[in-house]
Amino acid sequence: MAVEQPDMKISIGSLRLMNPVMTASGTFGYGEEYGSLVNLHRLGAIIVKGISLLPRQGNPPPRIVETACGMLNAIGLENVGLETFLSEKLPFLQGINTPLIVNILGDTVEDYGKLAARLNEVEKVAALEVNISCPNVRQGGVAFGTDPAMAHAVTKEVCQYFSRPVIIKLSPNVTDITEIASAVEEAGADAVSLINTVLGLAIDTGSCRPKLANIFGGLSGPAIKPIALRMVWQVAAAVSIPIIGIGGITTPEDAIEFMLAGASAVQVGTTNFINPKATEEIISGIGAYLAENGMASVQDVIGRARQV
Repeated sequence: MAVEQPDMKISIGSLRLMNPVMTASGTFGYGEEYGSLVNLHRLGAIIVKGISLLPRQGNPPPRIVETACGMLNAIGLENVGLETFLSEKLPFLQGINTPLIVNILGDTVEDYGKLAARLNEVEKVAALEVNISCPNVRQGGVAFGTDPAMAHAVTKEVCQYFSRPVIIKLSPNVTDITEIASAVEEAGADAVSLINTVLGLAIDTGSCRPKLANIFGGLSGPAIKPIALRMVWQVAAAVSIPIIGIGGITTPEDAIEFMLAGASAVQVGTTNFINPKATEEIISGIGAYLAENGMASVQDVIGRARQV
């Protein structure tokens, strides 16, 4: 029997969202860039471009390459820095009712703690998403997210200074993602989001050189969806905290697949560049799916494929 108005609300720790669809960091600017294209008030949450303590210029161009079913990017985490974000970007976001999640990144564990402490003072910031795919400059450039102990240390540091939900964004460029997920859960994370981009390469056969100035870049888009979906399934069996699925989500059906695998929410990323209204369409599509299948709540979808 069809349900007229299914309940779309979900929770990430103490954070309550009116629906499970968020924007993925790095694909939605600081929110204002999409203000004339998307009804920002309708989104489950807005996750802004990653923020570091100091401004970053990022990598030299070319920094983006289109690939089959996706794109490679080597932006290099370019951003305006914490204080400029607070003074120039936050005022617009203050006028949006949708919960704001700030993605943070650092070069040391202490950097993450300083960011968390400063953002804890900002009431509008509903949660933090922590990018642990960054290299630890004190450990020879090894990414925090590839080592359980380092991932644990960053998570513990952020949770010490931030009193609202902390989401750890996991890297797929590891042997066993469940080890990292379990480590950050033990350190106090309220949720995990996965996956970040998959390391890739493209070469120009004319010049015989890599297409990206940085040589390697992060692969995103529909090409990585099966990888992301598999990892969400694995992590759902390893942790008890909520999972936010990311990777190649372009349609409502994609989002529903992630939720069936165990994700409580999803993030829409690369497809924002192609179809700026994708988030709104996915929200409507999830609601229609629930109604058509007689599900009173989005909770009825989460992990359903695991019960068969």
